[in-house]
Amino acid sequence: MELPDDFYERIKERLYRRICRELQLAKRLLDIGCGSCKLDQLLADRNGTHVIGVDISNAKFPENKTRSGGIQCRKRNADNLTFLKDGSIDAVVSVYAFHEMNNALKVLKEAHRVLQRGGRLLIVDFPKASLAQRLWNENYYTRSQVASMLRQAGFIDVESRAIFQGQLIWALAWKAHIEQKARQASHNNRKRKLK
Repeated sequence: MELPDDFYERIKERLYRRICRELQLAKRLLDIGCGSCKLDQLLADRNGTHVIGVDISNAKFPENKTRSGGIQCRKRNADNLTFLKDGSIDAVVSVYAFHEMNNALKVLKEAHRVLQRGGRLLIVDFPKASLAQRLWNENYYTRSQVASMLRQAGFIDVESRAIFQGQLIWALAWKAHIEQKARQASHNNRKRKLK
């Protein structure tokens, strides 16, 4: 079935509602590649979330970069988030921006650092061989490539699936509640006790 060229615009409202539901418990959220901060405004309005949006270009930022409703927009490269403390964010989201990042793994490691234990990260992006590939001919990742990078960055319970007729990647991952080494040691101890 041939998809219309405005497919992504047609699904935008449903996609944003789905993201809001997924991240509804986050009180402090980081949006990597926030663009115009429209998603951020929706998250603040619907979920009462305080959102920090970062983007390497501030050309699309709203005029008031610190908006009412707890939204801050910052011109920043996401591979260096030194203005955020370790474990200071409940959730991280990146929509349609992951493929644009020069050092995606470094960005994921920074996201992992700023997330609190048990925090989640959500990436929504275009996959290889999608309508986006035909429309904009950019370099996109496969679902397995995104999942692999998330694991390399230290995330656990990684899920990466295709949504909206395979035209988007929906990748979810969590920061462990306890340090990975402690978790592995605990797992090994339980296995020994069972023997």
